[in-house]
Amino acid sequence: MHYDVVVVGGGAIGASVAYFLRSHPKACSVAVIERDKSYQQASTPRASGGVRRLFALPENIALSNFSIPFFERFEADMTVGDEPARIDFRKNGYLFIVASKDVDMLERNYRVQQANGVNAVWLDQNGLKSKFPSMNVADLAAAVFSPDDGWLDPYSVLRGLRRKASAIGATFLDDEVVGLETRGGRVREVTLKSGAIIATDHVVNAAGAWAKQISAMVGMRVPIEPMRRYEHYFESENTIEPLPYLKDTQRLAFRPEGKGYSGGVPDTSEPRGFNFDVEHDYFERVVWPALAHRFPAFERTKEKNVMAGLYDQNELDGNVIIGPSTGGMPNFYMVAGFSGHGLMHAPGCGRAIAELILDGSYQTIDLSRFGWQRVLDGAPYRETGII
Repeated sequence: MHYDVVVVGGGAIGASVAYFLRSHPKACSVAVIERDKSYQQASTPRASGGVRRLFALPENIALSNFSIPFFERFEADMTVGDEPARIDFRKNGYLFIVASKDVDMLERNYRVQQANGVNAVWLDQNGLKSKFPSMNVADLAAAVFSPDDGWLDPYSVLRGLRRKASAIGATFLDDEVVGLETRGGRVREVTLKSGAIIATDHVVNAAGAWAKQISAMVGMRVPIEPMRRYEHYFESENTIEPLPYLKDTQRLAFRPEGKGYSGGVPDTSEPRGFNFDVEHDYFERVVWPALAHRFPAFERTKEKNVMAGLYDQNELDGNVIIGPSTGGMPNFYMVAGFSGHGLMHAPGCGRAIAELILDGSYQTIDLSRFGWQRVLDGAPYRETGII
């Protein structure tokens, strides 16, 4: 077999890459290799589904400025046949809250967001209490609210992207990459667990939490590790006004979901590894106290469900590594290490990879500072504040 591009990983990132490659004016053949056709352990279906523009780095804001309107058009653009591509996009806003010690940081980021076209509203303590009367604001000083942001259903996004990419000519193979053969400083062949061998001109590593293993096949060491995090579903016996997606500096993050709420408190000290076990007391120990402190109405709340998923955690700086290998293997492209931002930036990064491969350079958003060179230089390019 021969394909112009082989994409390793068929989650939201890989499916987006395939979609933008196939919808590009320049023709190319694309194969996406996904070893888990049920997606039971994939990161996308276990994601929280938040999509926001509240970032500190212009590149992340630009990715969101493209991706969120893409999601708003998703049903119209991704529908195939008679089955609509519904993703339940809820534009209920995002809210970042901080104490007095972090006000300067929040204001700096707010100015960057305004300069990059984000519709964001500054709220002082009184404004915050007025807008969200159930919230305990005694220890808060300010907040930023972005009304055009919100959340969507992650698995529906994945299904819609995969179905549309397939409809326009991408091939999805239920198999596993077990080897990459290199000759002359380029990846030439992809070996699959089934025994099949695919000759190719370009390989895209979109394997998420498994990206490190794929990169090792070409001798590249990447600072990407799988990090377990929980998504809890919980309900409150007390009434709370409609809420946006809320985040604070202690990593509390949650949003409305159905009759209740979905979210949690990711633990960055979590041991790295492919661990899907659930500590069933984590909600009571960590999440519930944070919820009840911020909203006293959550004193009477119950966890109804929980699932463990994996971040593809970039240990260097928490941002995606995107683009070709630097100093060798120029046809091996990374698009992993999102550290929790993958779903919201899948469209923007999928388009960026298509531009690199078919146009030879970034055409819309310059993501050079997210490239491989910063890894070689040990020069992190980090978000500041709430991430």
